[in-house]
Amino acid sequence: MTAGAGLVAVISGPSGVGKSTVIEGLLRRPGYRRSITATTRAPRGAEKDGVDYLFLAREGFEADVRRGRFLEHATVHGNLYGTPRDGVESVLARGEVCLLNIDVQGACSLRTSGLPVVTIFLLPPSLEELERRLGRRGTEDPAAVRRRLETARAEMAEKDRFDLEVVNREVAQAVEVIASFIESRRRPR
Repeated sequence: MTAGAGLVAVISGPSGVGKSTVIEGLLRRPGYRRSITATTRAPRGAEKDGVDYLFLAREGFEADVRRGRFLEHATVHGNLYGTPRDGVESVLARGEVCLLNIDVQGACSLRTSGLPVVTIFLLPPSLEELERRLGRRGTEDPAAVRRRLETARAEMAEKDRFDLEVVNREVAQAVEVIASFIESRRRPR
């Protein structure tokens, strides 16, 4: 990675499209860091507090909103999600790329934050493939999968508002396309 100013790279897309997997690929590169998102949802599988998410009680999350501790926050599928300000600012201060896995609403909020931001929308190869991926996760019942697919259609209608659209057919290829784009948008120090 070339030396450059810090940058926030927002990765958005429908649930099940592979955002976390793509971010894990980007994190293998030097100078890329992830800011951990706070949420009120329960952990899934082997997720760990402080590693995968900051799992907060709704009351604590709402108190942090009132204190201005989030750059953005939104309600998604009935749960609250937010980006803690301090985590992002510390990555930017080191001149690194701060990767954020946030929804379409959050991406819109960050565009007006005054921070150096690029937005990337990750798309599935098809809605049928997205449905297969959601089903393979095994974390939702069929009704929840249907709700996520409805949300996915609405989110994908917003893709033109993003700086880059990438179809996630193959993770390594998606990581390469995104990393090249990010590097092209960084300003030299």
